[in-house]
Amino acid sequence: MAEVTREHLVKTLENIALLLELKGENPFKTRAYRNGAEIVQNFDGDIVTRAIKNDLKDIKGFGDALQQKLYELASTGSLAYHENLRAEFPETLFELFEIQGLGPKKIKAVYDQLEVDSVASLKKACEDGKVASLKGFGAKTAEKILGAIANREKFADRFRLGDVGPLAETLLERLKDHPKVSRAAIAGSYRRSKETLHDLDFLVATTEPSELTSFFAQMPEAEEIIVQGSTKTTIRLENGLQCDLRAVSNEHFPFALQYFTGSKEHNVALRSLALKQGLSLNEYDFTGDGEMPEVHEEGDIYRSLGLLFIPPELRENRGEIEASDQGKLPDLIKKENLRGTFHNHTTASDGNNSLLEMAEAAHDLGLEYLGIADHSKASFQANGLNEVRLREQISEIRALNEQFDDFALIAGSEVDILKDGSLDFDDDLLQELDYCVASVHNSFTLDEDTMTKRIIRAMENEHVTMLGHVTGRLLLKRDPYAVNIEKIIACASETRTVIELNCSPYRLDMDWRWWKKAREKNVLCSINPDAHRTEQLQSLSYGVRLARKGWLRRNDVLNTKSLKEVQAWLAPVSYTHLTLPTKR
Repeated sequence: MAEVTREHLVKTLENIALLLELKGENPFKTRAYRNGAEIVQNFDGDIVTRAIKNDLKDIKGFGDALQQKLYELASTGSLAYHENLRAEFPETLFELFEIQGLGPKKIKAVYDQLEVDSVASLKKACEDGKVASLKGFGAKTAEKILGAIANREKFADRFRLGDVGPLAETLLERLKDHPKVSRAAIAGSYRRSKETLHDLDFLVATTEPSELTSFFAQMPEAEEIIVQGSTKTTIRLENGLQCDLRAVSNEHFPFALQYFTGSKEHNVALRSLALKQGLSLNEYDFTGDGEMPEVHEEGDIYRSLGLLFIPPELRENRGEIEASDQGKLPDLIKKENLRGTFHNHTTASDGNNSLLEMAEAAHDLGLEYLGIADHSKASFQANGLNEVRLREQISEIRALNEQFDDFALIAGSEVDILKDGSLDFDDDLLQELDYCVASVHNSFTLDEDTMTKRIIRAMENEHVTMLGHVTGRLLLKRDPYAVNIEKIIACASETRTVIELNCSPYRLDMDWRWWKKAREKNVLCSINPDAHRTEQLQSLSYGVRLARKGWLRRNDVLNTKSLKEVQAWLAPVSYTHLTLPTKR
């Protein structure tokens, strides 16, 4: 039995809720499982161990039936009730839950009325006009579904960095703990912090390569062994992710790590530089005439070629070799540089935790401040706040701040940029906030020129502190809307608007390829998790990785400033509870 995790418990309960909705069960019963999933997700403690011991009685929200199901699931790895529910439907039906914008009610409608039970049959029903004819659907809905299906097909073999991260680190630690491993690392796109990955490349230094390839093939997460040899093994995990392990000698490890980290373009340029110096560089060694450089660590390879060590995130052949040669590599931001963050949600809109819970979680992470930016009223689907509710929240934040000694909540709002570029709140209310995140949440199909002018108009408002998720993309689900990023960066430079690096694993937006340009224009970044629950604050680590990939330094990022510095930055003239936001 594979190790049962909190995520496994949550996913199973959420899946039960979806299946019950498909069956048309009592909504209270459905809600009980969904609430149970939220309790498990947010429980402050080892919920898996508690479930295995059947010690859940004192947890509010768990009835006897749910306690027994969690006990069975945690102790055996499966749940008969869940399996029986799944057996009532065709296995291919569950593909439909992967289609962006297709919720349980719509799935139930196409299943009941059109006998659609797979992505293939859904696609055909859309193309035949049957979906458009259903009540509550229409031609536009059918068109959007076809677009979502196309995206699913396009990204079928890709995985988000944030989804892969926890599993990748678990497998790595397991390799490091093996007694025959002297060094281990993850190479490839993961080490370079690419936002999406095709596979994971593991590397170990060992004197017993065949023992390690066999060990890797027997990982409990392995669904299929694709190749197993004496120095390389390839497995496929349950989620479809391919993982490669290469076992090399300790002597060859630095060369293999550099080579398999990539990128291909970086390696070609590096090998070309080596040839000019009379050396040949490959994944095992330097070769050539004369005495070879002494290499013990990866950095020795770069130093042997007269270069400063190039951080893995920069290895895309986008000027990093030239910068290294000239001694101009940036001193990249580090996770420990972050002092706080902005753009987070609470139960006031569509978040899962209260103001106090979010504050306590941020403080526990060692942060000095947390910006709250619940949705504005135009985002009705996210329970956006109207003027009265927002003012009540501002007052609540002020009151809580009176209780904190070394921490502060910062009162903001994620204000919708309306279709014409105006904002969802008037200037009088915006002036009462400490800061404002302006974001696009609708009308994604505007042409590039119209969308760009829309966003620029919002940025020109003196009360807009930062621009949220600039392209609206959802990685592997929704493409960016059309917008001229170069013009957005130029406007941010002129208006001194911060651009957010939204580090939700689903977004990682603005794209890393644009941050060096923004830095050159003196545009500040703010690394924001867009957290809707306490544990999503952990996504800050992915934000730092993408900021590094974008060549950003500590001083390029707003939330590396201390609480005192942020207070002064938001209100440079006179600071009174952060009530005078001023663009810098």
